[in-house]
Amino acid sequence: MLDTNHEPPEQAPRQPPQAAADSAAAGPVCPVPLSDYPQVLLAHGGGGKLMDQLIHRVFMPAFRNPTLDACHDGARLAIGGARLALTTDSYVVRPLFFPGSDIGALAVNGTVNDLAMCGARPLYLTAAFILEEGLPMETLVRVVESMRRAAAAAGVQIVTGDTKVVDQGKGDGVYINTAGVGLLEFDQEIGPARVEPGDVILVNGDLGRHGIAIMAVREGLAFETEIQSDCAPLHSPVLALLEAGIQVHCLRDLTRGGLASALVEIAETAGRSIQIDQAAIPVADEVQGACELLGLDPLYVANEGRFVAFVAPADAERALALLRRYAPSLPACAIGRVIAPSEPLVTIRSIIGTWRIVDRLSGEQLPRIC
Repeated sequence: MLDTNHEPPEQAPRQPPQAAADSAAAGPVCPVPLSDYPQVLLAHGGGGKLMDQLIHRVFMPAFRNPTLDACHDGARLAIGGARLALTTDSYVVRPLFFPGSDIGALAVNGTVNDLAMCGARPLYLTAAFILEEGLPMETLVRVVESMRRAAAAAGVQIVTGDTKVVDQGKGDGVYINTAGVGLLEFDQEIGPARVEPGDVILVNGDLGRHGIAIMAVREGLAFETEIQSDCAPLHSPVLALLEAGIQVHCLRDLTRGGLASALVEIAETAGRSIQIDQAAIPVADEVQGACELLGLDPLYVANEGRFVAFVAPADAERALALLRRYAPSLPACAIGRVIAPSEPLVTIRSIIGTWRIVDRLSGEQLPRIC
């Protein structure tokens, strides 16, 4: 059990995050080049510090508006009498097929999950394909058929799209961009701004399967037990929480950068302090063993079927029971809570009881995993 009375040692004050500094700036701000990195690096797309810098120093100043400033997985919009969620994502995973899933199912589920993290019921998707000249037609048909099955399973329709072809050698077979529209059926505002001291942090299952499954195939590694990606749609358990009246304050799917990066981003955006307990975080033995062999930290390994939920303390046990009832095979559990004071900091208590700060990596342990 998480000992919520055990406070970590005081840390030296930290400078406010760049996002907060940017938000405080008056008037429009032109994007400035990242002088430390005159060229884009692979790490700029990895979900770590460099990606955060790219977003907050280039894209956010150029496109700033209140909806974008929410820094959520999608935009919550009021159009006429309808309340909608809108999101978009691109998929460049290598290899195209991996244990448990493939780029087609990933493209559908990833976008469905971003809508779910806004508290929306996913309805419609778009699909744009960038194809490399020479891609076997059999491969393309296999990807498209996987998307069809995933969309049917998630109850969404792919209603429009686009196709482009690039020269041979200028792509990795196929890249997919999807956008999604969902309906906001509940009045709850869900996002980092709603996070409050006392909120209990839940995860819906064990961590690290997706990233390790891809690494094993990419590097030709064979483990005693095959590790399969956890790629799956998440809207059903999220909607079940909302339908049950659970006070869900924030949701985030644990993709690039894993649990650690998601919590740091939420802490900085919300201006809150978060404590988690390593002993409470579920990691399967085979994933833990693979991470130790490869020198990886499972807290930073990507997932595609896992999310973190910040819920009011009075609803935590009921939410946990619902998640376990919804998916009995997954070890849903409470891993920490939001505390006062409100310094934007994430700390973790280790197995032996010591505390350390959790921060973003510069890039990502495993690039090109989604």
